[in-house]
Amino acid sequence: MNRRVLSLHVLALTALAAAPLAQAQSYPDKPVRVVVPFAPGGTTDIIARVVAQQIQPALGQTMVVDNKAGAGGLLGAGEIARAVPDGYTLGIATVSTTASVPAINPKTSYNPLTDFTSIINIAATPNVLAVHPSFAAKDFKTFMSIVKGAPGKYTYASSGTGGIGHMQMELFKSLTSTFVTHIPYRGAGPALNDAVAGQVPIIFDNLPSALPFIKDGRLIALAVAAPQRLPMLPNVPTFKELGLEPVNRMAYYGVHGPKGLSKDVVAKVSAAVKKTLEQPDVKKRIEDTGSIIIAGTPEQFSAETRAEFEVYKRVVEQQKLKLE
Repeated sequence: MNRRVLSLHVLALTALAAAPLAQAQSYPDKPVRVVVPFAPGGTTDIIARVVAQQIQPALGQTMVVDNKAGAGGLLGAGEIARAVPDGYTLGIATVSTTASVPAINPKTSYNPLTDFTSIINIAATPNVLAVHPSFAAKDFKTFMSIVKGAPGKYTYASSGTGGIGHMQMELFKSLTSTFVTHIPYRGAGPALNDAVAGQVPIIFDNLPSALPFIKDGRLIALAVAAPQRLPMLPNVPTFKELGLEPVNRMAYYGVHGPKGLSKDVVAKVSAAVKKTLEQPDVKKRIEDTGSIIIAGTPEQFSAETRAEFEVYKRVVEQQKLKLE
């Protein structure tokens, strides 16, 4: 190899080595698509949009929310997992898509522990058991008496088979020896619409999406999954108070992307989301839904995802749950 060819070869190798660095330094140079794996109107959508609408100053580009609902969140989550790992397609990670649905569905197209890159946990939200005002029970004790006295008579709505609402309600049923029939929907929004309309009398949902209807009296909260009673619902007991601590689990909403995202992209997105969450108006909008801002490290979010998956895997095995 002569000197000129050698020189060209060295220059080419240098250019190849510098390309990822240049790409990382320029990222993002166009809008970032954020896949929300549920329909508009649910908690996942609410929290995603609060952050996306305010992140441009911190990230340098806009985030565009793209709702891809279906299969309990599997369709949208699968799209995130298959995306090119360049940082321009990210998504919202939920307990449903990274833990409960994969735990119950052996045909999940992705591995929740290996096919994603965790970036940041935005917030944790309580869950709530609620009924339509036409339902005879207005408190938990009466609710238990009614459903125990009529096994199979009543139905409940959830965001989808394998979603956290479904899994927590099934766990609730197993612990209380009750039976109500599951009606799955394509996201929390459609489930709430039918519950508020009285088409389905019972719903187990994330508090942020259900809270406006509870405040308006169109749903009645019976119990919440939260560390303690909530200021906006001071008369509603936690599941722990009711002797049902295994059901007393909150849901998380974070940002993740496909496996193989560079550390620089992860660091930039994580820092931008964290800075956005520090804005007083963003913080207030999220906390007003009953959520608790987390904003931890990528490593912490990855560990939390793994722990939650293991919890629901055990629930599925112990309760012998299967897809409906």
